[in-house]
Amino acid sequence: MFTTVWTASPQLPSEGFTPNWSREGFWRQSLRQVVRLGGGGGRVRVRLSHAYGTSPVRVAGASVGRAGAEAAVAPGSLVPLTFGGAGGVEIPARGEVVSDAVQLAVAAGESVTVTLYFDAVTGPATFHAQAFATSYRGEGDLSGDAGGSGFDATTESWYFLSAVEADSGRTDGIALFGDSITDGFGSTPGANRRWSDALAGRTGRAVLNAGIGGNLLLNDSAWYGEKGVRRLGRDVLGLRGVDTVVVLLGLNDIGFSETGEQPTYKPAPVVEAAQLIDGHRELIRQAGGLKVVGCTLLPFGGSDHWGEHAAKVGHEVNEWIRCSGEYDVVVDLQRALADPGDPDRLRVAYDFGDHLHPNDEGYGVMAEAVAGCL
Repeated sequence: MFTTVWTASPQLPSEGFTPNWSREGFWRQSLRQVVRLGGGGGRVRVRLSHAYGTSPVRVAGASVGRAGAEAAVAPGSLVPLTFGGAGGVEIPARGEVVSDAVQLAVAAGESVTVTLYFDAVTGPATFHAQAFATSYRGEGDLSGDAGGSGFDATTESWYFLSAVEADSGRTDGIALFGDSITDGFGSTPGANRRWSDALAGRTGRAVLNAGIGGNLLLNDSAWYGEKGVRRLGRDVLGLRGVDTVVVLLGLNDIGFSETGEQPTYKPAPVVEAAQLIDGHRELIRQAGGLKVVGCTLLPFGGSDHWGEHAAKVGHEVNEWIRCSGEYDVVVDLQRALADPGDPDRLRVAYDFGDHLHPNDEGYGVMAEAVAGCL
């Protein structure tokens, strides 16, 4: 049985992330992406998403292999990918495709490369903006090139690749659903120090990161993805082998409401606690059948999201998460990461520097807190 061992939530092609190839897309170029798996198996397959495409995209060649140094593939592990037996495939507009399964032994915690060659103009590319991992681009068909020397450009986003699946046979996967804190902003790029990585190490289970930087619970954003109450079905409930979802979402709704600035709404709508609570209840309702874990919002005093109204709403939402009994399990991340002298602020040792996002140590504390409650 195939289960999801890695995922990235698709986003609309957009400007504002550098370097960013999503608007220009690809033509006669190869794209090599490196992803760290949360589970293992003897066979793998990949999912490619064109969720935000307005015309089909042709993939002329593709391969998968265990990752080597930088853009290289580990010797002897490069395997061509096929789609219905063919070496190429057309991804329909607003659709997805799944490759055939190939023999490739992989282990949990191991990284693989997925290489795609585009021989025709793709147009704007569905992508995941904040990968905090390096992807590589090169001219021509490099899908069979294990050495990687032909890749001469890099970015920290993923394009078209939305999932890797393996025949692990396990059904105890954990999906993390949230914003930039779940996505891993503030962790060391290229080091796999997000709290999803740390949680996988502590639980021995596949932990699937369904975070999008800047994401909101209640409102869509051109930059930061569809609202949480809309995308849960695609980005979590559509994953294979998941039995638990961990929710950490709503801080951007509060913060953008406080500042009045948000890329889609100017001014941003004022959000009250009751609205966010209704949003959380909707997530719980949609996720029926899964174990649903609710996390309190992290301290954010002193950040650009902070203010009198934000403080009030944040406190009220956290109190509801703690005391309502509506989540199956509650993890109090606010208290786990708070400064002992000022509970509205992140502890200095856990602060990336913007008083909003944790650093590597803070993400480790988050993982420890959640692991202890599962």
